[in-house]
Amino acid sequence: MSKRTITALLAGTALALGACGEDEAGGPGESSTGGDSGERLTIYSSLPLQGAARAQSEAAVNGAKLALEQSGGKAGKFKVRYESLDDSTAQQGGWEPGATSANALKAAGDDSTIGYIGEFNSGATAVSLPILNEAGIAQVSPGNTAVGITTDDPGAEPGEPDKYYPTGKRTYARVLPKDTYQGAALAALAKEEGCASAYILNDKEVYGAGLARNIEMSAEKVGLEIKGNDGIDKNAANYRSLAAKIKTTGAQCFIYSGITANNAVQIFKDMAVALPDAPLLGPEGVGESGFFDPEDGGLPAEVASRVLITIPGVAPEQYPPAGKEFLAAYTAKFGEKNPDRYAVYGYESMMLLLDAIKRAGENGNDRAAVVDQLMATKDREGVFGTYSIDENGDITLTPYGVFKIEDGAMVFDRGIEPTL
Repeated sequence: MSKRTITALLAGTALALGACGEDEAGGPGESSTGGDSGERLTIYSSLPLQGAARAQSEAAVNGAKLALEQSGGKAGKFKVRYESLDDSTAQQGGWEPGATSANALKAAGDDSTIGYIGEFNSGATAVSLPILNEAGIAQVSPGNTAVGITTDDPGAEPGEPDKYYPTGKRTYARVLPKDTYQGAALAALAKEEGCASAYILNDKEVYGAGLARNIEMSAEKVGLEIKGNDGIDKNAANYRSLAAKIKTTGAQCFIYSGITANNAVQIFKDMAVALPDAPLLGPEGVGESGFFDPEDGGLPAEVASRVLITIPGVAPEQYPPAGKEFLAAYTAKFGEKNPDRYAVYGYESMMLLLDAIKRAGENGNDRAAVVDQLMATKDREGVFGTYSIDENGDITLTPYGVFKIEDGAMVFDRGIEPTL
């Protein structure tokens, strides 16, 4: 996608963009090519602020705001403003391709843009990343885990990841590990729960379909028989006939591979009825209040009590000093004693971009220089531990935890060791 194409697309979507964002930390950005220390750069975020992931996205936005505030609104000698955009629609109940591309085009067409936090969903990143890559903008995701976004490792689809990087240069990093590890964690969890077999349903999106393939491959290594792996119709009224089919296979565990917005609550309710003795397992894609909190449309307590969710990282009590300092600061600012984990991811995503700008020194206003520094991140002392970003854009921290649901909230249960 050329600069001319981006400009034309921006003209065509200008009206749609008018209500997308909100200035969070200052006035309009200035040119990103000057050397004046008074120059203001812009970091955008694009997250689903409506639907099942609303609470998590708002937490990520708050985390990003806190990071910029703690940095004095600057990175090195450059002033930085932050603008939060919404990649969802009320009708969709989650991320939507048109809104996502509009956000990416807005950032690409703003000369002051130096960084972009997003997307929350891997499928949305498949839309925005080629646009931002063409524009040379450093992108950090606080939510993506799909293998194919960064590598052609098992679980990726044909053409991935090259189709997301039209310039041939990597411009994207993420603060969660790729689904190679989550697939292994879910397979290992099924075995720990005493299951000799499992049935997988995936939501057919980039994230869900890819993760399901990773679960299947990991299952072979741990001796877990996969009775089936079906894609679902996210708009179905219910899944009773599918649940009845799964019951006939004798599967001892049920594993969902997808996001909350794709009818996950109804899927789990129907599976719970058909498989009354089976553990019900889900990935971080359902680690949202819209899935686990009945007051937010989530699962009823009798179903939730049987659900286990794999989540990247460690429990807050196991955070290093930097993480504990973040939790204290977040609580003081927003009044939340136990902030959502996406507050951490949003905070770290902003800090990672600000650090890249700072390390670029005099060239902190140059997109290419900032991308180079982002991809060269080594031994960074982050809020959830020391990590590097590898040549593909993946974080080197890979632990996973298992969470149960109690009283409408996720509660850390135990760590798990994925077998790769």
